[in-house]
Amino acid sequence: MSCTQCEGIETQFGRAAAARSLRRYRRRGPDKSTRLLIESLRLALDDADARAATLIDVGAGVGAIHHELLDGRVVRAVHVDASSAHLAVAREETERRGHGGQVEFVPGNFVSVAHEVAPADVVTLDRVICCYDDMPALVSRSAEKATRLYGAVYPRELTWMQIGIAAINVVQRLKRSSFRVFLHRPSAIDAALRAAGLERLTLRRTFGWEVVVYERRRDQ
Repeated sequence: MSCTQCEGIETQFGRAAAARSLRRYRRRGPDKSTRLLIESLRLALDDADARAATLIDVGAGVGAIHHELLDGRVVRAVHVDASSAHLAVAREETERRGHGGQVEFVPGNFVSVAHEVAPADVVTLDRVICCYDDMPALVSRSAEKATRLYGAVYPRELTWMQIGIAAINVVQRLKRSSFRVFLHRPSAIDAALRAAGLERLTLRRTFGWEVVVYERRRDQ
């Protein structure tokens, strides 16, 4: 991810946006696509009878995924985010839920800080790939950290989504923001994950999002 995109994320997902996201999460719980991802991961962990699993959540926002999974088979999580405001509210919510000793917070662009993060059983990127210009780098670096499962949510390749994302980027340019949204081809994301030794386990869809879980191939 370019430095300008990092700066754009810090502005786009600032204190006001982080506070709104936390209020919405406390009031409604995870968004639908996030909820589907959590459900799919829980089922996969249950099927594998995974015990004391670890998690890396990339671009974790308010921490919805680890807040939910730490009440089950996950015992420790690493929360990585380029937005300092979202890191702050996620820490607040983590402490409120009594998970303070189970979550490590890592600021920055994951591709740049990946060397600081140990591999984990589960790696998640919930609506994060669409915020990165260099999809292959992000997907490959995050996939190599997943020893068991990899979950992601990204935009479906639909005409109206392409138009919507183009419109968002026009608004961002008018606002003189460096933040951009990207619609990376799902087939290219799938190819990058398979090249990293993962096979798709589940695919679910909402109106605009694909929700996938991959598992590490046994020969890896």
